[in-house]
Amino acid sequence: MPIDSISLKGSTRTITEFFEYSINSILYQRGIYPPEDFSRVKKYDLTLLKTHDDELKDYIRRILIQVHKWLLGGKCNKLVLCIINKDEGDTVERWSFDVTHYKSENSSEQSNEEPESIDSEVTKNQIRALIRQITASMTFLPELANEGNYTFNVLAYTDAYAKVPLDWADSDSKEVENAEVVQFKSFSTNDHKVGLQVSYRF
Repeated sequence: MPIDSISLKGSTRTITEFFEYSINSILYQRGIYPPEDFSRVKKYDLTLLKTHDDELKDYIRRILIQVHKWLLGGKCNKLVLCIINKDEGDTVERWSFDVTHYKSENSSEQSNEEPESIDSEVTKNQIRALIRQITASMTFLPELANEGNYTFNVLAYTDAYAKVPLDWADSDSKEVENAEVVQFKSFSTNDHKVGLQVSYRF
């Protein structure tokens, strides 16, 4: 197997894992699910929280299996976690993870940049800094009123040629009206760059 394809698989796995821990962290920090639904785990030399609720675990796993396939084929350029008010149906927060694909012939979001070779330890440090930023963002994000009154949606932005399973429905972009926007750090692998921003109703 060519070295590049191993590198691409490793990069895609790194991003998918990052999505998993980020989604769990946001759902915990924002109180979308009760704290007792989460257990402490060690990852990236940090203590993080991960759900042990079987239904939620299975839902996130199914999303990420499909996103992993799209990333591997260069077909997915953005993953968005929306926090939605159950009563009004409004999006109150929108966490947007942008993915730039290096060296991908298939991706509509291909970058012309030629990244330097990146050591996996550098990538890990960048991910750790980004996860810390997600945690620290709870100090400026508005408190969500009426705890337990929110749900979440995950949107994947794919190119026109991506195969989309039947259980993935078309959706509007679920933008936050009159949003404040905060840009976070990014991390890079040899094949991808991932950036993050959060839009929220102030």
